[in-house]
Amino acid sequence: MTIPRVDLPADARLETLAVREGLPPSPWGENSEALFVTSSFVHPDAATAARRFANEEEAFVYGRFSNPTVTMMERRLAALEGTEACIGTASGMAAILMLVLGLLKSGDHVVCSQSVFGTTIRLFTDFARFGLETTFVPQADVDAWRRAMRPNTKLLFAETPSNPLTEVCDIAALAEIAHAGGAQLVVDNCFCSPALQRPVSLGADIVMHSGTKYLDGQGRVVAGALCGRDEVVAQKFVPVMRTMGLTLSPFNAWVVLKGMETLAIRMRAQSERAFALAQWLEAQPGVERVYHPSLPSHPQHRLAMAQQGGVGGAVVSFVVNGGQGGREAAFAVIDATRVCSITTNLGDTKTTISHPASTSHGRLTEEQRQAAGIVQGMVRLAVGLEDLEDLKADLSRGLAILKR
Repeated sequence: MTIPRVDLPADARLETLAVREGLPPSPWGENSEALFVTSSFVHPDAATAARRFANEEEAFVYGRFSNPTVTMMERRLAALEGTEACIGTASGMAAILMLVLGLLKSGDHVVCSQSVFGTTIRLFTDFARFGLETTFVPQADVDAWRRAMRPNTKLLFAETPSNPLTEVCDIAALAEIAHAGGAQLVVDNCFCSPALQRPVSLGADIVMHSGTKYLDGQGRVVAGALCGRDEVVAQKFVPVMRTMGLTLSPFNAWVVLKGMETLAIRMRAQSERAFALAQWLEAQPGVERVYHPSLPSHPQHRLAMAQQGGVGGAVVSFVVNGGQGGREAAFAVIDATRVCSITTNLGDTKTTISHPASTSHGRLTEEQRQAAGIVQGMVRLAVGLEDLEDLKADLSRGLAILKR
């Protein structure tokens, strides 16, 4: 037995793959992908069950590590990222945990951007107790990545654009550094998604996702994934899944699967609004600095436009007047909003607003936050699909307070 594939043209493009890739319909002929809610699967006889549990025959075996709906989501995301395989996980952080458990051991060394998501920094830092060393470097400084390499470096981990400063790293340059040192490059592609950026085409080995963000697109479920070569997924990550159960539920996989159908449309529309809002924010007297890759003022503007298909993404961060000591001012802007949702999640069709220094990066030390450039006066917007003028009016309420 072999799990069948959808019969699609070999040259099918991203928008088509986002709607069609997965599994063929069941004998019932459903047009919308089915949700398979079951903990186990029945086998025709004991010998067949034995072969399937031994991985001698491809089949769905047990819900902890195989399910048709999850497979549909994995195949679709792999097709969008341009990788051979994908494995879904319970969350984005579960995906990073699987990465560590599947590829690394005590005594290994990781080079990681100091600008990644705060919990990612905590995870790599906490693994020091198990003998894993991590060096954190400035995201955009290619030479810093090169200098950090050691004989025992096994992994380079970058998030581009980063959260919340939207810093961009040169994926091709980091891939070259990693491969020259016998290491692998992993790229967190949450902010762009494959609709804007495909890291593997630039040399990355593995692409990590928090499906909670733009893949779902409506803030409904928590999910994660790793995309890469067949042999890496099958030999390194699947055994971790079978043993440790970092399992993506079928329902969450189904929601993400359906979310990917509108991914390209949403990313373009939300990115357009984000760019317009970033331009507007740059002209506001209460704003000290704005971060968005589409702005010419962004330090990595040209690189971002080259890597991201000329689109900056949907996340905008800005620093209100007061900068480092501007926590109260940032809170005032956030609390005055009536349209934006005050929550740290992003990727939703609803615009979200947050204070990174006290939420997504709140568990870091002040020294770590300073190294990442996350000041107390920073506000992060993940722009949704509301009317642009309504969003401007919403932010104007808070910015007006700063003028008093």
